[in-house]
Amino acid sequence: MFDLRPVGYVIGLLVAALGVTMFLPMAVDLYDGDPHAGAFLEAAIITAVTGALVAMACVNGMTPRLSLQQTFLLTTGVWLALPVFGAIPFLLGETDASYVDAFFEAMSGLTTTGATVFSGLDDLPRSLLLWRAMLQWFGGVGIIVVAMVFLPELRVGGMQIFRSEGFDTMGKILPRATEISQRISTIYISLTVVCAVTYAALGMGKFDAVVHAMTTIATGGFSSHDASFGYFGPQMEYAGAVFMMLAALPFVRYVQMMAGTAKPMLTDPQVRGFFGTMAVVVLLLTAWLYFTGQESGEGALRLSLFNGVSILSGTGYASADYMTWGHFPVVAFFFIGLIGGCAGSTACSIKIFRYQLLFASIKAQVQKIHSPSGVFTARYAGRVVGEDIRSSVMVFFVMFFVSLCVVSILLSMAGLDFITAVSGAATALANVGPGLGPEIGPAGNFGGLHDGAKWILAGAMLLGRLELLAVFVLFTKQFWRI
Repeated sequence: MFDLRPVGYVIGLLVAALGVTMFLPMAVDLYDGDPHAGAFLEAAIITAVTGALVAMACVNGMTPRLSLQQTFLLTTGVWLALPVFGAIPFLLGETDASYVDAFFEAMSGLTTTGATVFSGLDDLPRSLLLWRAMLQWFGGVGIIVVAMVFLPELRVGGMQIFRSEGFDTMGKILPRATEISQRISTIYISLTVVCAVTYAALGMGKFDAVVHAMTTIATGGFSSHDASFGYFGPQMEYAGAVFMMLAALPFVRYVQMMAGTAKPMLTDPQVRGFFGTMAVVVLLLTAWLYFTGQESGEGALRLSLFNGVSILSGTGYASADYMTWGHFPVVAFFFIGLIGGCAGSTACSIKIFRYQLLFASIKAQVQKIHSPSGVFTARYAGRVVGEDIRSSVMVFFVMFFVSLCVVSILLSMAGLDFITAVSGAATALANVGPGLGPEIGPAGNFGGLHDGAKWILAGAMLLGRLELLAVFVLFTKQFWRI
């Protein structure tokens, strides 16, 4: 059997680091005079000590190079271990949560899904609201590193097309992950600070500004209020839409901009595709709200922009109950949630570049049918797309929709109605947040679901966040062969 110690060492370190961060919400409790501080202290000790012991037990097997098996196992192992311990503050705190609820909330946070089982957010201790935001913030920066370092190496879902995009990681997984994390963290923190300052300047309270800045840049969608962004004024919706768009762009382009060149950002087909898709969505929704007499011109534009960008980027905020807008917006929100933002961002779902590669392959195939003697190749960003990339993308699409069907069936077996089951499966796999229907729609939450349904949805969140195949490969015989 291959050596698990390098995997255990990294996971142990990350778990220990997660435990240390629990002292921050504990300090908030102490400042507020809330007795909940003891729960965070206990959770911090359990998490930090456990992680440190695992890391020390595995340190003698540490190596700068990881095998392909170790990389797959590490990628999934991190996203399993962190929610296990991230759930402890919810379990010990004032939420009266069962472990399944606590784990669901932690998994939703770290995968930046944004689906919640908690109601009465306005009455929760500020420490728990901050912890929810911190989980999403950690998950946001974590998935960028995974998307830029690990998934291209693992050749998952066509991500290998970005292998040479800004960083060379071949054979140097851990050292390059550290270097990339440092560059990305600088940009990530800067965007978060600017977002928080902007929210505060527009009238949002300091605490709310910090919480919403963290979950905006992570495109996570956790809010400190049950009404989400509907709690704030219209100006916040415009600011939120801008920062959600910025967070949905590839962070490697920000790195290149810091190095002095903005051209890659302006010419990136992902970026153009994202803004083009967003423009179409916003125009259609605005026209619908305006011509059906539901909103004035400005109101229709604002609501369409904010909620459309929120679902397209996978953030999951809501400033209105769009279930009441009519059939067209409901169907539109379901499908745009399956599009997503750019690869290498905090955005979720299938991603713009996969649709672009799919359409490029279809175009080449149609041309070949029309002119059998011609030579036609799919291109992306001016480069010929290899057969391996096209195959990876096609497999990803097939696996995504097969997984959607399977998860929907499992949820229906757990007692959910058709709309709740299908939209719940879609929102979990796409890591969007709210589903459709009165129970898990933008005006509801996932707290009333059966425990079995919550476990299924938590597993689907993990699958979706790690691009499906990175998890599925662990269940094949070939993976465990020496």
